[in-house]
Amino acid sequence: MNQIDLTDRVAIVTGAGQGIGLAIAERLVSSGAKVSLWDRDASVLDVAGHRPSISKQDFRTIDVTDFSAVALGTQQVAEKLGRIDILVANAGIAGPNHNVWEYPLEDWYRVVEVNLYGTLHCCRAVVPYMIKSGYGRIVNVASIAAKEGNPNASAYSAAKAGVVALTKSLGKETAKNNIAVNCITPAAARTAIFDQLTKEHIDYMLGKIPRGRFAELDEIAAMVAWLVSEENAFTTGAVFDLSGGRATY
Repeated sequence: MNQIDLTDRVAIVTGAGQGIGLAIAERLVSSGAKVSLWDRDASVLDVAGHRPSISKQDFRTIDVTDFSAVALGTQQVAEKLGRIDILVANAGIAGPNHNVWEYPLEDWYRVVEVNLYGTLHCCRAVVPYMIKSGYGRIVNVASIAAKEGNPNASAYSAAKAGVVALTKSLGKETAKNNIAVNCITPAAARTAIFDQLTKEHIDYMLGKIPRGRFAELDEIAAMVAWLVSEENAFTTGAVFDLSGGRATY
């Protein structure tokens, strides 16, 4: 494993109790960062907290759809750990699989609320701290669905497309503040989010990947580790593909 130097950097990772978020948190810690792991599910955070690799880190039960909770958590992390250098906005849900005209509106709105509004809330709360310190690295976790629009997943696809556009806008707004804002568009990885999907939809996603397999968590974490490092000093507002060859642009 190549070593990325994040010594003494302070990071917030959302949706960090399991899956992609947990893998990213562990990679950042192994690179020297101090990490605040956020998740709305206290039980998965508790399990994660017993992992030796991250047991000494900061853990917070926060629902990213609640901006007041996000703002307070951000303030508390800054006070406890001294500053905020890195944000990885990873929290998200897949939602159910339906045609657009049959999609329950309550579920559609909830998917957008978590994936898009949750990302907005985190960026909105964290950026002022980064501007004040003159340094910041943000990675928003989007999806290959943002580029291609998966059938029977309109809410998720639309929300993640919004994350891409938000990233591009924010990257331009903070470009002169030494803040890099980028996003990744991974293909599916086997995580708990698969529990929300039908077998047909999972098979559809796998069939679209030229490498013939799903993404590994450590592959995603490796790309994020570089994106949040000081070495990434120029690129901002960009979309980094992690689709195993599926993406056509």
